[in-house]
Amino acid sequence: MSSRRTVSLVTLGCARNEVDSEELAGRLSAGGWDLLDAESDEKADVVVVNTCGFIEAAKQDSIEALLDSAEEGTKVVAAGCMAERYGSQLAEALPEAEVIGFDDYAEISERLDDVLEGRELAPHSPRDRRTLLPISPVERPGAETHVPGHAEFEPLPEGIAPASGPRIPRRRLTGGPVANLKIASGCDRRCTFCAIPAFRGAYISRQPDDIVREAEWLAGEGVRELFLVSENSTSYGKDLGDLRALEKLLPRLAAVEGIERVRVSYLQPAEVRPGLIDVLTSTPGVVPYFDLSFQHASGPLLRRMRRFGDRERFLELLETARKAVPQAGARSNFIVGFPGESEEDFEELVAFLESARLDAIGVFGYSDEDGTEAADFEGKLPDDVVAERVDRLNRLAEELMAQRSEERVGTTVEVLIEAELDDGTYEGRAAHQAPEVDGSTIVHGEGLKVGDLVPATVTAAMGADLVAEAEVVAETEGRNAAADDTLDTPDTQ
Repeated sequence: MSSRRTVSLVTLGCARNEVDSEELAGRLSAGGWDLLDAESDEKADVVVVNTCGFIEAAKQDSIEALLDSAEEGTKVVAAGCMAERYGSQLAEALPEAEVIGFDDYAEISERLDDVLEGRELAPHSPRDRRTLLPISPVERPGAETHVPGHAEFEPLPEGIAPASGPRIPRRRLTGGPVANLKIASGCDRRCTFCAIPAFRGAYISRQPDDIVREAEWLAGEGVRELFLVSENSTSYGKDLGDLRALEKLLPRLAAVEGIERVRVSYLQPAEVRPGLIDVLTSTPGVVPYFDLSFQHASGPLLRRMRRFGDRERFLELLETARKAVPQAGARSNFIVGFPGESEEDFEELVAFLESARLDAIGVFGYSDEDGTEAADFEGKLPDDVVAERVDRLNRLAEELMAQRSEERVGTTVEVLIEAELDDGTYEGRAAHQAPEVDGSTIVHGEGLKVGDLVPATVTAAMGADLVAEAEVVAETEGRNAAADDTLDTPDTQ
């Protein structure tokens, strides 16, 4: 075997998968593997595809990526959610790829050595990962099962800067001033449509000190915005014996030197407490951004999904957040065509969206998922009915998002600059725009740099995207005095 071993990583799916890929990259680098850039002309010895197993369309994308990577005889390894969920079933159906599970991540370098040497891997049998952790949440920390993205971060030696060496098995695969930071994994909820808990496992929080230390390392890598990710961020800390752990963690992260913004993803409406709203709307450096998992707005249908709430309660939640910060960002995803969804249920969802003034709306057509309760429900809607409702809601969503963007014209927003396009033109995101999913803001200005956080006046809207003119301030880098004034003014979020 050549002393030089090369690997490339293909990542599909969500931000949590991106964190997992960076763990794999860090472990492989530590094991002596050379990571090839995605745009490299060099052919890698092994390609690792971090698959997504969320919905049928995502699974098909994963299969296509595995097959494409296996062209010309390249050795391919399937990792990630789809590989964990189906294990030996996937290996049998797709002989082009070797299959590994989450428990292989800690020894990923050795596993790829096996692949390179032609030693066939023994894929795991599919199993419910919830059974690998104690039923009681407080007994889970320290359990001997690998949870991707949860490696401990050792304290830095006295006088050693974070950038001098990562203390976690993580290597950034993309540059830029934004990074995902995993705070927890798994889920204890039992939504009837969702299979994620079965292959991601029961809910387990990372220790706050580990998260803060990783944030310090990311800041040393040039990161200016932290995007906190998990399957359910509002449950953070329940297994640590502290239901207010997220409220305590956010100010600590915002205080990390070099970090300008902290953003939280995936909040369960049933678990959004008044104290959390207060922290999200009043803590300097924490973005007043509400990524709320509504899924629908019809009370009876939500009960069938085993979910909390209805149109009135959801509107009250949004009103509470906007009472504190009128321009707070809000987004959600919705399932259309769930078994038993009547025309009245659908119209209730339409009525909610027309009143909610969400910045970003995701629409998914229902599809049966293996192992979920809903897969056995009666009242399945014909495919053409589901498709028609998805189309109707998507068209409405585009109109409503455009209207919401128009409301921001004339206001001042803070934009994190992420790319320079042309002389005097930059692209970034305002506080209500999360990475990749909520649109972006084009900024016209002079002398800006990637990583700058600048106040800008919105001059136009294009769908969910904004156009803005940078305000002239004495200093554009960091959270300067002008930016602090902007954060303190509700109508400039």
